[in-house]
Amino acid sequence: MNTSKIGSSHLKTLVSGIAAIFLAIAMVMFPDTAFDASLQGLRIWWDIIFPALLPFFITSEVLLGFGVVHFMGVLLEPLMRPLFNVPGVGAFVLAMGFASGYPMGAKLTTRLREQNMITRIEGERLVSFTSTSDPLFLFGAVAVGFFHDVELGVLIALIHYSSSILLGFIMRFHERSNKERIIIPDRLHNQRNILVKAFKAMHRSRLNDGRKLGKLLGDAVTSSIQTLLMIGGFIMVFSVILSILTQIQFTEILTKGITLFLLPLGIAPEMSQSIIYGFFEVTLGAKTVSEASTSIPMVEKLAIVSGIAAWSGISVHAQIAAILQRTDIRYTPFLLARILHTFIAFMISFIVWKPFHLEQAANSLPTFIYQYSTSQTSIVSLWNTFTYQSTLLLWFLFILLLLSLFSYSIKRKHGK
Repeated sequence: MNTSKIGSSHLKTLVSGIAAIFLAIAMVMFPDTAFDASLQGLRIWWDIIFPALLPFFITSEVLLGFGVVHFMGVLLEPLMRPLFNVPGVGAFVLAMGFASGYPMGAKLTTRLREQNMITRIEGERLVSFTSTSDPLFLFGAVAVGFFHDVELGVLIALIHYSSSILLGFIMRFHERSNKERIIIPDRLHNQRNILVKAFKAMHRSRLNDGRKLGKLLGDAVTSSIQTLLMIGGFIMVFSVILSILTQIQFTEILTKGITLFLLPLGIAPEMSQSIIYGFFEVTLGAKTVSEASTSIPMVEKLAIVSGIAAWSGISVHAQIAAILQRTDIRYTPFLLARILHTFIAFMISFIVWKPFHLEQAANSLPTFIYQYSTSQTSIVSLWNTFTYQSTLLLWFLFILLLLSLFSYSIKRKHGK
């Protein structure tokens, strides 16, 4: 057993070393390609990722410090526990993850685990279905920016989030035999009025934290900036890696291999390149799908795009793996969940295409969808992005709260 572990460790070291040496040599051989790719990754991070996520990272830290997340957790426990087998605080992660996109779900799950608000298994369940793309990217960048079809955004979002919810329900059975729970203090557990119970939980959390507003804000900004710098680094590194692999034509070799798997499924071989790009980076993968031949059925393009968005790209996987390493939450369950999410989203695309193709949706969408722009960042566009995502977050939390209170009232009525 020990010999096997040692051999596996040596193999990982060898593979990692070879990959690092290859990357270093490739960057020396193709300095212009590496520089341009790095600069492109930096622009994506500075123009889109940084302004979109920073306000939500800071806000989430402040809400945790003031105990608001604990308040919401008690109110939403009647909904989250039966559906996903996670505590009520998971609803906050779910709403923030859906509104802000990855890696917000992993970031907040890690913070909850650090504060001992969830167990390791609950964290693995939670991060598996709360790490999603944000609506702004699906509607604006993919549907409008790449496919020039706002109607398609409805289907992409429907597939992406419904498959994520379904994944969450499936993951509730992850290590179901593990009965570990976070112990609720008796004075809270015995309280029958859920609003009083929620307020006491918030008050107790605020007292335990003990930080004043200035200290809390300072810590929130520092933590958020550090996380975003790490995300930016991963984006730049994987942008360079993908560009170099394309430059040496390694992606073409992978493309030929993917084609062998697509043919039995009846998927056009042209989609293989999109899958390779999407494996590394979701934006480039979706863009390549949109540029494919018009002779390819739209349902096939929809299925590939949905699968790519569900997989989320190696770059995002690396970001989330780095975030999870701060706790005992394992990356492997998340990886398996991404694979399952990809498969579910791919299959749902074919199922919903005909019965739910929303031909009349365009008439009502422009008042709801913020028109994403790939132009240079401005103060107006940043404010529009923030207000758009904040509105989605509040509406989603409001709906979850109503469902949770309804579930709670039903249980109380039946004396449970």
